Amino acid sequence: MNKLGVAQLLDDDGLPLFSLRDINALPQPEKERIYAVMIPQMVFDRFGFSRDSFAAPQQYGGADNRIQFICPPGLGLLHIEVRRRAADRDCIFFVELADTQFQQIELSFCIINDPDAPRFDIDRDSSGRDNCFATMRRNIPAEIAAMNAGLSPNQVRAGLKMFRDFFTRFERFVATLGIDIITAEPLSYSNAIRYEQYGFDYITGKQFMLWISREFAPGGELYRRLDGSSPFRQPGMEKTVRGRSWAIQDGILQRPWDGIKIYKTVGIHAGVDTFVDKIY
Repeated sequence: MNKLGVAQLLDDDGLPLFSLRDINALPQPEKERIYAVMIPQMVFDRFGFSRDSFAAPQQYGGADNRIQFICPPGLGLLHIEVRRRAADRDCIFFVELADTQFQQIELSFCIINDPDAPRFDIDRDSSGRDNCFATMRRNIPAEIAAMNAGLSPNQVRAGLKMFRDFFTRFERFVATLGIDIITAEPLSYSNAIRYEQYGFDYITGKQFMLWISREFAPGGELYRRLDGSSPFRQPGMEKTVRGRSWAIQDGILQRPWDGIKIYKTVGIHAGVDTFVDKIY
């Protein structure tokens, strides 16, 4: 048993599995059965996907629209993609995981979208080109609309409030591999703050996060830059995680948002909080 009290994961022959690469060497049905434990229950309860066949209900395509498990043999990599309809642009649920060279699991991406919520094309520039999460080119009108709708940077739709369910399942899955450490690189300030709430600490970037918190306080450098010069730099935005995150998206730091790497010890909450008394 490990820190979460779960048993070591075994294959159908009773042999222990220690990594995604180990799992990916198995037959596809066995891999899918193992990986499916991480899919939030809402995918099955609300959207009607089958826990047995992973097929969508008939109105969303049936067997022609299965949950996709991309887990190539020989690689320590996993993508899980769930779309309400196979042709939908956005996933309901998407996760990307990878083995690391240090026998850890990296949570590379987790994207959750409400398919019935309005879509904001912040992931495309004004010409419709992919903008790599607004790191290359921005779509300012779409960002303003998304911000006014209560979204955070990099959100194209409102979420479904199922990340907690996913993360609980994911952490238990990692524990069954006998792995102690989960790593990630938060895509935005709001991601970093939310990961803190799930028990993450910083490999690199903690002092930077503390500097951000300090300088958004009244009289600080970032506080003074909230001068109304853009929709993303309005006075008062320092009071919320979302407001700070949009200001950072707008370049208020005057340096790139990068170099933030975080980790979580399985079964342990680090207790880190770089934004005390936060409001989302």
